[in-house]
Amino acid sequence: MIPEALVFTTEVRDYARDFCLARVRDMLRIRRLEERCAQLYGEQKIRGFLHLAIGEEAVAAGVMPNLQPQDNVVATYREHGHALLRGVAMNSIMAEMYGKQEGCSRGHGGSMHLFDRATRFFGGNAIVGGGLPLATGLALADRQLARDGCVTACFFGEGAVAEGAFHESLNLAALWRLPVLFVCENNLYAMGTALARSQASIDLTAKAAACGVAHAHVNGMNVLAVHDAARQAVDKVRSEGAPFFLELHTYRFRAHSMFDAELYRDKEEVDRWKAHGPIHGFTDRLKAAGMMTEADFEALDREAVEEVEAAVRFAEAGTWEPVAQLTRDVLAPA
Repeated sequence: MIPEALVFTTEVRDYARDFCLARVRDMLRIRRLEERCAQLYGEQKIRGFLHLAIGEEAVAAGVMPNLQPQDNVVATYREHGHALLRGVAMNSIMAEMYGKQEGCSRGHGGSMHLFDRATRFFGGNAIVGGGLPLATGLALADRQLARDGCVTACFFGEGAVAEGAFHESLNLAALWRLPVLFVCENNLYAMGTALARSQASIDLTAKAAACGVAHAHVNGMNVLAVHDAARQAVDKVRSEGAPFFLELHTYRFRAHSMFDAELYRDKEEVDRWKAHGPIHGFTDRLKAAGMMTEADFEALDREAVEEVEAAVRFAEAGTWEPVAQLTRDVLAPA
């Protein structure tokens, strides 16, 4: 079933054309980057694990524009789009995918461990729920260092809600009134386990309410709805210095990872959700409102493809870290 919350409620004419085109550009950059990564994975140029967020582009495209440079961002292993829109260069991301030392984690992390101190993008975390305590700690550090007005945005899937770290982090953030924006990307499946099979109550906002945390849920396939909800949530966290729980109803169109046989859902379900795709759904509405032409879309798409291909060339030309340096940042100095 497609939740009623996914019905479009925002009117595109209420937004500036340039703003809307920028959101299309953001989503296309994510989509083309990940599609190319999937192709490169098939060619064995990208190795290890690869988790794609194709279908979920409205999450990063809606939330990231509301954050300031001084804010912190913590994400999951499905974080390519978050890193890209946070400002991590696509060249650096692609080089990291290849395992080259020009990558944002010097090739040590790969797909699941993108990290960039300059943009305060603190992962990329392979452990389910592992980023939640880190986000709480970053917010506590900001409080202790008097970095007033800073927000820590923490992205995680609904599967993390079953982890003890989720409840501990939410409790401490509420108890200590820490400025954390908890963003739950509810795509209905924790790997291959449906939400209703793992949670007695699928109303995830009720779990935030139990800790007295302000909360909301919104259509995560509608970039304007995500943007507006995130703006209000970020403003509240920033002004009040207290946590907020934002649940985004979204859906991944591809399997959990490149190793996933995807035996837990049928094609008809995926097709139903694709009808609510964040890119074509938004661009169709913009075209109907006379705010975008097919030529506009093709130009933005071409720009995204060219950026991706330039990043591939950068990664191909990158260098492997010398074997002598493989223990750098792993072993303590003697």
